[in-house]
Amino acid sequence: MDDSLQKLADIVDGKLIGTSDTLIRGVANIAAATEGDITFLVNEKFLSHLAGTKASAVILKAQYADECPVSAIVVDDPYLSYAKIATFLTREKNIPTGIHPTAVVSDTAVVDATAWVGPNVVIEDGAVINAGVRLEGNCYIGKRVIIGKDTQVKANVAVYYGTEIGERCLFHCGAVIGSDGFGLANDNGSWFKIPQLGNVIIANDVEIGANSAIDRGAIDNTIIHDGVKIDNLVHIAHNVEIGEHTALAACVGIAGSTKIGKHCTAGGGAAITGHIEIADNVHLGGMAMVTKAIKEAGAYSSGIPAEPASQWRKNVVRFRQFEKMEKRIKLLENELKSIKGSKIE
Repeated sequence: MDDSLQKLADIVDGKLIGTSDTLIRGVANIAAATEGDITFLVNEKFLSHLAGTKASAVILKAQYADECPVSAIVVDDPYLSYAKIATFLTREKNIPTGIHPTAVVSDTAVVDATAWVGPNVVIEDGAVINAGVRLEGNCYIGKRVIIGKDTQVKANVAVYYGTEIGERCLFHCGAVIGSDGFGLANDNGSWFKIPQLGNVIIANDVEIGANSAIDRGAIDNTIIHDGVKIDNLVHIAHNVEIGEHTALAACVGIAGSTKIGKHCTAGGGAAITGHIEIADNVHLGGMAMVTKAIKEAGAYSSGIPAEPASQWRKNVVRFRQFEKMEKRIKLLENELKSIKGSKIE
């Protein structure tokens, strides 16, 4: 069913300019939108498309309202408002409930009547599946797992024993929650596995990307706080703690027992060593390598950007010459000191 423009404006507390009963069926970019679509304008470089848009409505700032040839929803943050409206318009209707005949559910598990347990899902002893939870096909839910209200678990997710998950979380395909951390003791050249006795605690409104892994704690717990967003292929080791509303892009790796603050971000491929703390509001660039604690908020970067291979080879040669250059500079400094009889700064 299509939704009225007035309803969409109310969702984002926007000011409606135009016909309130205009029906909207979907969203599209400003250049490709057609009748029945709603679009948005954020960046001035797309302003040239506004006059000719075929959309039924545009989400935009007040400064562009007079240039809009169709109905408009005026807001302070068009991109955020677009996200909220798109979420509403694409909501799934007729959500199933109950337990699929092929699911295997322990007699001691508790599954709310409003939850959905999909095909081939396995739910072990003592697990608690709360109201509105959706477990899609082939998920594995271990013993004593607790999953909070309205959490969605996509296909092929494995949640190990004892994990506690809050409300309104989203786990994408292939995520693994509560697997063993990398705990090994050296026994005369061979490795002896250390039992991983902790747990994973995930708070509310957390999103975990496809094929990401969150290890259980070695003794204490691995903790993911409210609103954390984790992209695909991220690894979080045992006993890591991630503060509220921190976001990690794809392929980030965090070693054990590191504590990340609130409202932090990490670009793709960032690597963070273990047993350190990172303050609130720290923003790491892509491929950043963090080897010591960061105590002050701000942006941090490392790594070498790509460059032509011929120049990179020259730079590598220079890197290898640094030690010899340092020794030669020290010799020259000492000679100058002996000549001038003073310290060289």
